[in-house]
Formats: sequence, C-alpha cells, structure tokens
Amino acid sequence: MATPPPGSTGYLASLRVLGGGLLAALRDRLQLLSLELHEEKFRVIQIFIWISAAVFSGMMAISFASLTLVYIFWESARLAVLGGLALVYIVAFVTIVIAFRRYLARQPKPFAATLSEIGDDLKSVAS
Repeated sequence: MATPPPGSTGYLASLRVLGGGLLAALRDRLQLLSLELHEEKFRVIQIFIWISAAVFSGMMAISFASLTLVYIFWESARLAVLGGLALVYIVAFVTIVIAFRRYLARQPKPFAATLSEIGDDLKSVAS
C-alpha cells in the first residue's frame, strides 16, 4: 500500500495555499462589507427618525403660529399676514434644504473602508 507523502511541495500545494489565502481575504472583505452595511442601515434609520421628528414638530409649530396670527389680524391686515407667512415659510424651506444638502455632503461615503481595502489588495497584487 502506498501512502501519500506527508507534505507535498508541488504545484497542487501552492495552489491550495493560494486558494486558501484568497478565500481568507474574500471572507475578511465580506465581513467588512457586512459591518459597513449595518452601520449605513443604522445611519439611515437615525436620519429618518430625526427628519420625522423635525417635520412633525415644525408643522405643529407653524400651524398653530399661523392660526394665531391670522386670528389676531383677521379684521385689519388679513392679506398682509397671509402673504408674510407664505414668504417666511418659503425662506425657511429654502434654508432647510440648503443646510440638509451641506449635511449630506459632509457624510462619509458608503463602504469607503471596503473600497479602500479592495484597492489596497489590487495594488499589492499588481506590484
């Protein structure tokens, strides 16, 4: 009976080692991608909650403030109050949109760490 040699050092062994290294690198990258995906999901949910709270509170405040002003000036300056309120709401809306776009521009790119690691892997393979 012939028994296989304990440690073959041929091409097959080299390919096994290479395949094992590639699978380990792939597993690490997928774990990193999974972690970043979880973080992005949490960030999106957090942003949604903050936006919902702000919109609800703002709409309630605007509604009651507007009703109060219209009630106070109903007899004397009805159109001026309604026009002024519309102008204030338009300015507030534009300001909020600009501030939110700046906030989104300052956020990190999704999956930046994964892309960086894959880029480093490609550089090390190419050299």
